[in-house]
Amino acid sequence: MWITGISGAGKSTVCELLHDRGYVALDADEGFSRWIDRETGEIVHDPPHPVPAGWLDRFGWFIVREKVAELANESPSRTTFLCGSVENEADVLDLFARTVCLVIDDDTLRHRLMTRTSNAFGRHPEELAAALWWNPRMRSRYERLGAVIVDATRPIAEVADAVLEAAS
Repeated sequence: MWITGISGAGKSTVCELLHDRGYVALDADEGFSRWIDRETGEIVHDPPHPVPAGWLDRFGWFIVREKVAELANESPSRTTFLCGSVENEADVLDLFARTVCLVIDDDTLRHRLMTRTSNAFGRHPEELAAALWWNPRMRSRYERLGAVIVDATRPIAEVADAVLEAAS
């Protein structure tokens, strides 16, 4: 199952909670994704932090299909959760039986990005602006794709329960 949503929606937190409950739950940011220069296709190993103005227009966060396919082949008879948000998601959606999209409002998004301690993405004005631009588009995009929509402003245990319900 693919669990996605805007940066700050709670994907990594849900992933950790599912893992703690005994499920196979992996964060796509850890070994499945990488920064790519959209113009040249080159991998960016050490992106600048904070990103300079215009950087996100040229570079994107991409998932590696081969790694996701390998995971799917290793998990044919059990539910496995891969949690992330990537630019080239369409390249891997066929590898998942279901997609769940975590959604939050702009105020929650802004608060979470500015106060989270797991990583700094979203604190820089360029990153925050990109997240706020994408946020209202997430729900309608994933509804069109047939994803299960989960209100991630609820307590995290309830969000994880909703994800598990979608998986059953």
